[in-house]
Amino acid sequence: MTRFRALVAAALVVALSISLAPLLRGQGATKVDVQFTDWDALTPTARPHDPAFGIDGTTLWYTGQGAHTLGRVDMNTGQVREFDLPGRHGPHGLVSDRDGNIWYTGNAAGLIGKLDPRTGQVTEFKMPDPAARDPHTPIFDRNGILWFTVQGGNFVGKLDPKTGAVTLKAAPPRGRPYGIVIMSNGTPVFDLFGTNRIGTIDPKTMEITEYTLPEGARPRRIAVDANDIVWYTDFARGYLGRLDLKTRDVKEFPSPAGAQAQPYGISATADGAIWYSESGVQPNTLVRFDPATSTFQKWNIPSGGGVVRHMVTAPNGDLLLAYSGVNKVGRVRIRKTT
Repeated sequence: MTRFRALVAAALVVALSISLAPLLRGQGATKVDVQFTDWDALTPTARPHDPAFGIDGTTLWYTGQGAHTLGRVDMNTGQVREFDLPGRHGPHGLVSDRDGNIWYTGNAAGLIGKLDPRTGQVTEFKMPDPAARDPHTPIFDRNGILWFTVQGGNFVGKLDPKTGAVTLKAAPPRGRPYGIVIMSNGTPVFDLFGTNRIGTIDPKTMEITEYTLPEGARPRRIAVDANDIVWYTDFARGYLGRLDLKTRDVKEFPSPAGAQAQPYGISATADGAIWYSESGVQPNTLVRFDPATSTFQKWNIPSGGGVVRHMVTAPNGDLLLAYSGVNKVGRVRIRKTT
């Protein structure tokens, strides 16, 4: 029998706001309220790593990395179901395709997997090079090609679902590719977490271009806004960073919790706001940054978080989060107040 528990915490008080020098003077800061809803993973050892949204708009998927499962939450009813994978895959990241199949990185098995939720059948796509041992984060481009990072193996790759062909490109030395997003022109952008650089890869030639960040920066996760500005969480130094790929200009904003904030999962919403979590404080925080005024709001995560390694923005604007350390996943609904 499915077990679930929903925790709803309405943040109806004024959030802590920290103001920096405005990027656009004369504009007031937009304030929002948030509402957290959490669900327990079905298996106590699941340790959800990454979340994703289903194409129906009502389901939240997660990787049960510790239990070698994929989980599905019906956000209307709270029902949770987990799908066993056919081996010790250690699923890390996941994403839905246009047909509702769930693609995931088999971080412990050197493969990409595809789950058909209708049948439970899993199809495996092995890495063509055994050095690509730990696929990390997947994302689809507008042409239906699956791009992914390989952290320890130090590759960026792509998989053509029509043919099953996997193509790998070695990343720069010590790069450790981590998060990955797609620009509006179809170009993948990824963190080089082992360095102070961010990279892009040409979809046709697989040529990598590097962009240098301040010395000591370690970009861990990445987001891109509607203007193709790249935002990243500097895990090592406690900054939110902004990179303009056209000009190579970098701006940094100290995270509210300071140098020990360890900002991690990050996403952008349609209003231009940047959302991320500080993992270096307990409880973890959810932080909103308004680029128009350079102001922050932040909330303590009611469940504690236990490290929010990744978050995504659903089509309806909700944020979906995985709380790995407390074995939960969650949804954040956003309401504008000013």
